[in-house]
Amino acid sequence: MTRQIEDGPLAGGTANRGRVIRVGDTVHRPVGPHTPAVHALLQHLTDTGFDATPRVIGLGERSEIVGYIEGMAATDPIPVWALTDEALLSVGALLRGYHAACADFAATEWTWQRPVPAPWRGAIVTHNDLNPANVIFQDGRAVALIDFDLAAPGAPAFDLAVTACFWAPLRADDDIDDARRGTAISRFRLLLDGYGADAALRRQVVAATGAANRWIADVIEENANLGHPAFGRLWQDAMGLHRRASAWLSTHVDDLLHVSR
Repeated sequence: MTRQIEDGPLAGGTANRGRVIRVGDTVHRPVGPHTPAVHALLQHLTDTGFDATPRVIGLGERSEIVGYIEGMAATDPIPVWALTDEALLSVGALLRGYHAACADFAATEWTWQRPVPAPWRGAIVTHNDLNPANVIFQDGRAVALIDFDLAAPGAPAFDLAVTACFWAPLRADDDIDDARRGTAISRFRLLLDGYGADAALRRQVVAATGAANRWIADVIEENANLGHPAFGRLWQDAMGLHRRASAWLSTHVDDLLHVSR
């Protein structure tokens, strides 16, 4: 695993591509109306001793400043070391730790960028965008979560479903071009195992997978329609991908339920 040490734009990301800049031990990112909410959440996590998210340093003239976390994000093309069973189990465990750490944060007192689908709103702030580029690894294990721009009050089941869509991934083999082909169902179970999900939560995650797939597609489409160039390019491929993923989920719901028992 290569360690990124140079200052300058960090790899990965879509919404802020090319605008997330490392400066020494800090990262400078664009701000938005949701930034105060995200900073309050991150500060709460720091105060509770949870060190697997960026620490808040402050606000610049046009950017937020947070702490840089050593390690590597699993940016595209996803490296082999991020596709192991051990890596996936660690993603689930890290997400469980995050949910526990933010459980007593007053989520409803803040304004978030985008609400999660109504059936899946809840009392904790879910990440809602745990794609591989937003997970930092050290020695093949997930150690931190970054980019909380889409965080909002939600339910653990929805967060897990979004994560599964990215990490299993929950789609047909023809739409998987790496070592995960043929293993989507078993990787779905591994993610839930890593999280330590009980039977009831596992059933809820399966029920949330369709909404999670649509959520990801809607975020891409809405930003593409707003003229965002990176999302525009992404949507050309994503619109078909997520339509096929929706059909795959409908066909394989019993398989997902079976491994979730």
